[in-house]
Amino acid sequence: MQELTSAQCVIFDFDGPLCRLFARRPAPLIAGRLRTSYQHALPDAAAHQTSDPLHLLTLAFGTSLPGETARAAERSTARAMQHATARAMERSLTEEETAAAVGAFPTPYADTLVRTLSATGRTVAAATDNSAAAAERYLSGRGLLGLFAGRICGRTLDQDGPRLKPDPDCVERALHASGAAPADTVMIGDSARDVLAARAAGVAFVGYARNERKERELRDSGAETLTTSLRDVLLTVDPLAHV
Repeated sequence: MQELTSAQCVIFDFDGPLCRLFARRPAPLIAGRLRTSYQHALPDAAAHQTSDPLHLLTLAFGTSLPGETARAAERSTARAMQHATARAMERSLTEEETAAAVGAFPTPYADTLVRTLSATGRTVAAATDNSAAAAERYLSGRGLLGLFAGRICGRTLDQDGPRLKPDPDCVERALHASGAAPADTVMIGDSARDVLAARAAGVAFVGYARNERKERELRDSGAETLTTSLRDVLLTVDPLAHV
């Protein structure tokens, strides 16, 4: 993990490297509630094949419009209604994530790592497909919010829907908020999407693999530096840490 010794900025994915967001409020149950509330906005077959709330959100923005025979004005109205419903779903998902943040499980050594990075002069930031509100709620409860001040970059929406990884949008916003150069930055993530987003943003990557499935996913996506515990990352940053 040589990348970390010279890094001036460390960007964390939120759900995984910092906590298990859905530990007490499982994502499949949240997806089920969204599916029930917004079933009119979802394509039936695809919506029932996923338990990922974020996937449901992208499906809501991509629902097909009236047929080719419909007039342009009708298509425009339908598109506006579709997007209004999809944005309502995003607000509901944000509420679900923020509620989940209250009972999220901390990733072992994450709190100490964040504090150590800050104490040694590094800047910490978060780049996540979850809502910034959820990340802020969790970090506030851990007494860490001030260390991330202004550098929690959650999902955003544009006219086509949510900009989720592997789109590097949230990573690039974290870089901008940190005032850090990509060459001086490392991202810690736990998914193939994180690997690709970091690569697109030009930042080094350390993969956190909490189980064998995650390790395979990260290796298959091209991640070269992996750890199964943030303790290793902490000891790289501070070899004298008492852990």
